[in-house]
Amino acid sequence: MLTTDQKGAIAELAIARAAAELGVGVFKPLTDGERYDLIFDFRPRLMRVQCKWVARVGDVLIVRCRSCRRSRLGIVHRSYTSAEIDAVAAYSGELQRCYFFPFDLLEGRSTLQLRLSPSKNNQRAGINWAEQFDLDARLRALLGP
Repeated sequence: MLTTDQKGAIAELAIARAAAELGVGVFKPLTDGERYDLIFDFRPRLMRVQCKWVARVGDVLIVRCRSCRRSRLGIVHRSYTSAEIDAVAAYSGELQRCYFFPFDLLEGRSTLQLRLSPSKNNQRAGINWAEQFDLDARLRALLGP
């Protein structure tokens, strides 16, 4: 069983590789303590990216849009702000796929749910389809022609 640190490292590496294969410049901060894990260079724009491991529950992927750490008072959850990150990239180890979300979609949320297949009640409104957030397609759009 992987630890949360191991999952985070695997997600970060998978996301960095996927972005680099598309020709995106990928940089990692030299010091700890920043709220972002990677910097993507879209020439000329730089984007601060927080990397996440995705949990799968049935036909739904759960992206946690906050950080957690232990303190002497217990576990502390902290949401991200637009002053700290520009986007979240997520990796599903089970599916071996990466996803990419602009921060404005995540603002104010603690989680984002992505559907892999239609819901049992056939709900269509308010659904976030996983394929709409495929990292390759999203980054290609940001790179332009």
